[in-house]
Formats: sequence, C-alpha cells, structure tokens
Amino acid sequence: MSRKNSGVGVLDKAAAILNTLEAGPHSLAELVAATGIARPTAHRLAVALEFHRYVARDLSGRFVLGPRASELGAAAGEDRLLAAAAPALAALRDATGESAQLYKRQGDQRICVAVAERLSGLRDSVPVGAALTMQAGSAAQILLAWEDSEKIHRGVANARFTAAQLAADRRRGWAQSVGEREAGVTSVSAPVRGPNGKVIAAVSISGPIERLGRQPGRVHAAAVVATAARLSEYLARE
Repeated sequence: MSRKNSGVGVLDKAAAILNTLEAGPHSLAELVAATGIARPTAHRLAVALEFHRYVARDLSGRFVLGPRASELGAAAGEDRLLAAAAPALAALRDATGESAQLYKRQGDQRICVAVAERLSGLRDSVPVGAALTMQAGSAAQILLAWEDSEKIHRGVANARFTAAQLAADRRRGWAQSVGEREAGVTSVSAPVRGPNGKVIAAVSISGPIERLGRQPGRVHAAAVVATAARLSEYLARE
C-alpha cells in the first residue's frame, strides 16, 4: 500500500474528488483531468457524494463541496471546544473569583454550553443548556459585534445596547454589561474564534454589581480575554 492510498480504492477516489473540489468548482471533465479517474467512475462517485451532501452543484452545474463536510467540521470543532472549556472556565473562575460561562449563539438566543460556578457566596448561576436573550448582556454583544452590518442593524433594533457599543467592543476586544440582562448583575465577555477566524462563542464571567462594580472590565477583562484567546489557539491547532 502506498502512502498516498489507503488500499480501499473507492474511498481513495472519493477522497481525490473532495480534495480537488477544495480548490473550487470543477466540471466533470475538469474533475477527470485533475484526478485521473475514469469519466464514468468520476461521475458515479460525484453523484453519490452529492446524494450524501458532501458535494453540491453551483448555478453552472459544476461540482462544488457540499454542506455536509462543514457540518461535520463544526461538530468536531464544538466537541473540541467543549472538551477544552471545562478546565479553562475553572481556571478563569479561580482567577477572578466569579462564575464563568461559555455561550454559543443559536438563532435569536444564546445558549450556555459550559459553566464553572463560583464555589460559595452570592453568584450569578446560569445552568448548562440555559437559553438567554441576544438583546442584553455582554455575551450577546460579543456574539453580535463581529457580524455583518445588516445583522448588527437588525440585532440592535430591540436590544439594550447600541451599534456604537458593539463598535467599541470590537476595538478593545471585549464587552461589559451592567444590569442589562438582569438587575444587579454585571458581566465581562470576550470572543472565541474558530480556525477560520470567525467568532463562534463568548467566554464570560458574571456576578453581582456589589462585588464587580460598574466597570468590571477594568479589573477582569484581561483574564477573560486571555481565556478566550487560549481557547481560540487550541481550536486553531491541527
């Protein structure tokens, strides 16, 4: 068995087609030329991959990569993120003395996917699986701030923060909120980026205003940003 082939011919040929499409759209003739696969076989495999959504067609009928590969990649990235989140949030909680959370956006809500609760005393408890609004809170700001202008315009329409605040969040790389989501609660959040640089999650700490004050970012932003950066770096590794 050569280093370039697994020994399972049909899989090797399917992989060759997918690897070729990574460079962009290809007609059937171009696929045949690039892979060296016989035309009938290339067509049969490309159509089979299309059936399973690994391949799709553009408006010109050329073969392109389909959505299934991205879905699997996103699922793998999420598993890796959750695996790394638990120790990272625990370290952030210990460094700041406040409850730490990881949020991902799901439509018009943000979902808490990981948490490290403050061990004692007054705390802001957000259970894993909790669905919170995208209209208030520093994590909502982070999950919206790097979207395109149209999505930001729609997102701030009924929000308790403004487009100007989101612009400030982007410049400094973190957000804070005071009583936005819930009276008496303040928070600081920073973005976690996937391998493509897109913001995919928000790391947060939250707690009572009495303890964190009305400018919690002054004290805790550096720790929150550092945690988010470590998670982003972890996801960027092969």
